[in-house]
Amino acid sequence: MELAGKVALVTGGARRLGRALVLALARAGADVVINYFRSAEAAEQTAAEVVALGRRAVVVHADVALKPEVDELVRRTADAFGRLDVLVNNASTFETAPFLGIREQDWDRVLAVNLKGPFLLSQTAAPLLKRDGGGVIVNIADLSALRPWPSYAHHSVSKAGLLHLTRVLARALAPDIRANCIIPGTVLPPESMTDEQVRELRERTTLQRLGSPEDVARTLLFLVESDFITGEAVVVDGGRMLR
Repeated sequence: MELAGKVALVTGGARRLGRALVLALARAGADVVINYFRSAEAAEQTAAEVVALGRRAVVVHADVALKPEVDELVRRTADAFGRLDVLVNNASTFETAPFLGIREQDWDRVLAVNLKGPFLLSQTAAPLLKRDGGGVIVNIADLSALRPWPSYAHHSVSKAGLLHLTRVLARALAPDIRANCIIPGTVLPPESMTDEQVRELRERTTLQRLGSPEDVARTLLFLVESDFITGEAVVVDGGRMLR
């Protein structure tokens, strides 16, 4: 798929990794719908950057865990651009807790945002994605999808589910819609991390350095533009899974 003149929807697209994905799509020629939940000001700033690149941007607030808000998000996309070619399920919540300390409401919220949200978006947006010759869904997971880390079991389970959902989508929506997954390693350390913790993360990586949001953005463009790839997960972790 050539992105020039296409439309992309990025959930959680206001800041951090989501912002990098939005800007990469815009640089490649796409107009972008930027979904946010809390970061209204950042979303508007990112939209301004898209416009500065010569593309159009629409900012839409929505909680991806709620079906009525997902319906409205897709409707706003259709109203603004009349089409949708790329859906990037990037919105995510990250919480840590020992396994025995996870409350039911914690579990429900993490699974709702990280797994139910991509399910709802993919299901609701599928007719719009199919309408103009087929589209692409790219889900953003992380290494916890592949490793059973007990300090955030609910997050890990949600991302493992997202990985499997990707494969289900690839079969269920073929041949009109492709679905793939990106599994980043440490490309943006949590803002709460100390310098020592960041150093330890770097040392755990085979390449002995952290990645960048742009590493993930380049992978996104590759998956969007590669028309014969579906149902795959690409790990972008500098070799951390090798150690």
